[in-house]
Amino acid sequence: MVTVKAVLKLLRGMEGTQHVFELDDRARDKLIGIEANIKATLGINCQNLGVEECLKRDHVVVVIKDKRFRPPPEPTVLLVAEDGLILGQEIFPHQKEEYQGKDNIIFLSEDFIVYADRKPKQRECFCMPPVSFPEVEAMRDTKNVVSCSPSPLGDMFVRAMHELKDDPKLASILIGYDDC
Repeated sequence: MVTVKAVLKLLRGMEGTQHVFELDDRARDKLIGIEANIKATLGINCQNLGVEECLKRDHVVVVIKDKRFRPPPEPTVLLVAEDGLILGQEIFPHQKEEYQGKDNIIFLSEDFIVYADRKPKQRECFCMPPVSFPEVEAMRDTKNVVSCSPSPLGDMFVRAMHELKDDPKLASILIGYDDC
């Protein structure tokens, strides 16, 4: 069976990792409350499904990272209609050229696009989905691996737990997994 120590060691060895620690049960409960009350701008609801899924796992590890850490393998933010239609999504720098100049694409920022030809039939919300984490998935005896980014308030909370300063150049990632 893979130990939490082995996962922590793997994550500490990844480029851009600044701090790594396991989340205890008390912190999990507090984080659930923080994430349940997050609202986006313009009155659009926000659901952090990634945090919800991550906190259901046997183990949750926090990585505090800098910009050298590898990018996520999938978008971490989506704009979704209640019926599941994806209205917009985060894009990565290597994808920007693919979307530029298209009539149906509106850039809300350098890293977020909206599909202008997709009209919601119901309300929309920002969704932070669970994201894969291949390095932990590849470890022997781990299953149901998900990762996510907590909200800014969740990020501040996990840093404060370990007396880490709020540094805008750093971000946190939660990685949850079950034992096989």
